[in-house]
Parts: sequence; structure tokens; C-alpha cells
Amino acid sequence: MSELSTQKSERLLSLDALRGFDMFWIAGGEVIIAAIAKYTHWPVFNWLHIQMEHAEWNGFHFYDLIFPLFLFLAGVSMPFSVLKRKERGDSPKAIYLHLLKRLGLLIALGMIYNGILYLDWPNIRFASVLARIGLGWFFASVIVLNFKPKAIVVWFWGILLGYWALMTLIPVPGFGAGNLTLEGNLSAYIDRLLLPGQLYDKVMDPEGILSTIPAISTGLLGALTGLFLRDNKLKWNKMQKGLILAGTGALLIGVAALWNPLFPINKKMWTSSFVLCAGGSSLLLLSVFYLIIDAWGFRKWAFPFVVIGMNSITIYMMQPAFQGFSYFKDFVFGGFIHLFSEPVQPVLNSIAYVFVGWLVLYFLYKKKIFLKV
Repeated sequence: MSELSTQKSERLLSLDALRGFDMFWIAGGEVIIAAIAKYTHWPVFNWLHIQMEHAEWNGFHFYDLIFPLFLFLAGVSMPFSVLKRKERGDSPKAIYLHLLKRLGLLIALGMIYNGILYLDWPNIRFASVLARIGLGWFFASVIVLNFKPKAIVVWFWGILLGYWALMTLIPVPGFGAGNLTLEGNLSAYIDRLLLPGQLYDKVMDPEGILSTIPAISTGLLGALTGLFLRDNKLKWNKMQKGLILAGTGALLIGVAALWNPLFPINKKMWTSSFVLCAGGSSLLLLSVFYLIIDAWGFRKWAFPFVVIGMNSITIYMMQPAFQGFSYFKDFVFGGFIHLFSEPVQPVLNSIAYVFVGWLVLYFLYKKKIFLKV
């Protein structure tokens, strides 16, 4: 029997598959695209190669979606995890201790990833991707635990509108109000004022203090999606739910495009229009995975992504160790790869590199070893 068919729980397989698809790109998927683009020079792969890089400032590339998609999916899981604890009768104290424990672990893992173990205090970067995921997930969870869906929608839009007001109306010393440049925006000013250690962009940090607030809305959008998918009282079947997700995603992208001239789509500032653009894109992707896997039952193709998705934190923390995978890849596949012509070797090298990393995750999957927080 397939590994996929034995997993019987309320957990949606499409979530693990999409999470794995998301992490695949930082696990080496972008290297494969770059190698193919260099080998073929085909316009479609050249375009995809550009999409594998972050937009320099304003704008939106596929690679800008990876981080918010992960936080969105963490939000989708909330009704299947956090709310389930409440429904089974866990005390509020136990639930909030669980939330605080997860937040603390994610902040700690983020600091370890940033090199805190070197104890080079002046050069440590305290802000991190994992800390933002932890904070966004924590505050979104608190809201979801205490408010009904309609009120959560109010929170979602209220945070986005409030952040827009803060970023455009509050003056920054030396720059004035509404300056949305790298150095002159309010989020950058607060980072320079309050964040110790190194800032990623020297004058601001893309995972800084103020810009973490709208990330809560990213988690809330995921939570609202999870509530919608989990609600069996709704008259819609899975096919209809998937189409509703797609329609909502397209609508949010449209609103983001309308907001863009006033508050540009910008990942580093995590602008409100960016939340809507990334959220809409996340909904579109989830609708595809949900329809194919959960509605139509085509599951086997997703197994390679599920293996990655079940250990998503592991794959993120293992990125610095990928150089070791490269040595192992050369040892195992080096001779075979050199049988091919020199121009095609980088393509095969990148595929072998990703495959070796996937084998490590598959070993952990078979042994049921998962890094969960």
C-alpha cells in the first residue's frame, strides 16, 4: 500500500504537498532552473530564471512567494491543530503555553540559523525568517482562538489598513511621511532605532519589527482558508471549495494591483498590497493542489513533495549543510555525469544535487523523524 494512502487523519495531504513544493525551490529547485536556462537559452526558462530571484525593491517574483506561502500554510493548519486543542477540552493555559513554546523554538532556531552559536554578538542578526513565522503564527493563533470568522476578517483588513496608515502618515526624521524608499520608510527607521546587531540590508531588515505586523494578516488569511476547508456544514463539495479558493485568490490579486500605485507591492516592507498579492497567489496554488489531491484523489504524484513538506523546518535549517550534499553528489554521480557533454553537465549536476538532499529527507520520512515545533 502506498505511503500516502495509509495517512488517515484530518490533515489535508494537499497542505503537505504544497508545503513541499514551496520548500523544493529553496532546496535546489532554483538551481535546476538556472542550469536549464543557461543550457537552453529558451525564453521561457530565461523568464523562469528571473522568477527565481527576489524583486530588487518594488514588484513581485515567484521567489517572493516562498516565505509568505509558508506562513499562509501554517495559518491553514491552525483549525486542524490549534483549534482542535480547544475543541478537545485543553485548558487555555495549556494552549497558550503550547503557542509560546512554539514561538520560542522558532525564534531560537532562527537565531541558530543566523549564527548565534558563533557568539559574535556585534555581528549577529537577531531578526530572522523563522522568528517572523513564529510571531505571525502566534498572534494569528491568539486572534483565531478568541474571535469568530467574521471578526477575523475584520482583523485581517484592519491590520492591513492600519499598517498602510502607519507607513504613509507617520513622518520619519530626515525623510518625512510617506517615504517608501529603502532607507526612508518607517519600518526601516524603527529597525535602525530598536533592532540590535546587524540589519540584513544595513539600513533596514526585511524581517524587522514593524513589518512583522502585516505578516499576522498573512497567517490570518491562511486560518480563514483552513476554517473554510474544514467546515463540513457548508453546502459546497471539495470541487466547489477548490474553485472558490481560486476565485478568491484572483480577487485578492486584483485588489493588490489596484492598491499597488498607492502602497507598492514590496516584500521587504511586507506592504499590505504584498500581503494581498502573495495571499492571492497562495490561494491559487492551494486551489490547484487541493483540487488535484483532495477533490479528485490524484495523490501518488505528490509523494516527492510530501516527503519535503513533512520536514519543511528541517530542509530550511539544513541549507548551510547542502555543501556537504554537493561533495556526496560528486562522489556518487560524478563519473556518470562526466559521460555527458560539458554544456549539459551543470543541468545533471543540479538535478543530482537536489536528489541527494531529497534522499536524506526520504530517510527521515521512512524513519518517522520529523522536526516539529
